Amino acid sequence: MRFRLLRRRLTISAPRMSVRSALPWPFRWAGLAIVLGFCAAIGLWAFEFGKDIAGLDGGAKEELVRARAELGTLREELVATKLLRDKAQSIADTASTVLTAEKAAQEGLVVQNKQLESDNRKLKDDLGFFEKLIPSTGVQGIAVRGFQAEVLNGHQVKWQIMLMQALKNAPEFNGRLELSFAGVQNGKPWLATLPGGGQELKFRQYGRTEGVFEVPAQTTVKTVSVKVLEGSAVKATQSVKL
Repeated sequence: MRFRLLRRRLTISAPRMSVRSALPWPFRWAGLAIVLGFCAAIGLWAFEFGKDIAGLDGGAKEELVRARAELGTLREELVATKLLRDKAQSIADTASTVLTAEKAAQEGLVVQNKQLESDNRKLKDDLGFFEKLIPSTGVQGIAVRGFQAEVLNGHQVKWQIMLMQALKNAPEFNGRLELSFAGVQNGKPWLATLPGGGQELKFRQYGRTEGVFEVPAQTTVKTVSVKVLEGSAVKATQSVKL
């Protein structure tokens, strides 16, 4: 048995043997990396050397310098444009504020103008009313110097009256004021007086009174008459047509 095993090992039919290096695999990888790096360095050197020979590297550097210069110029223009835009926006905001202020001022002036026109009309009306108070020569006793009436909205009659005593140091007048309204209601003659029959009057030199009379429906007022009484005696009368 032993002889057979020994013969098999010494003859051609013996099993094959492989010889392996005893160098560890990390060293193998390190050596391979060194070889690859060396090859890459040689290739890079050859490439740079070829560019120098062909004159390509100098042109690239000039292009790079030119590109950097253009980039700097563009950046400066961008900064200047941004400053101009900010300035324009500031001017626009200021203009908008000024326009808003001017619009508010104009609206205020319009309101003020309307108020002044209203005050002017009122002063003119008061002036015309008081001009009627100037006593006429030879007038004695109670005189109706201002009697006005107007229709408002077709449903009301506004009236005002100014009475005077054309005497110096005139005694106090105690009397009554009566108003009557004449017109047409539903095609028929119509007549009405103030509610309560009249108003009490007390004044020395002059007295002023006014009021609003409610007109019934389907009624058209054409004439308003005033009568001033002291007791049962009529001191003054006057009528106005509407």
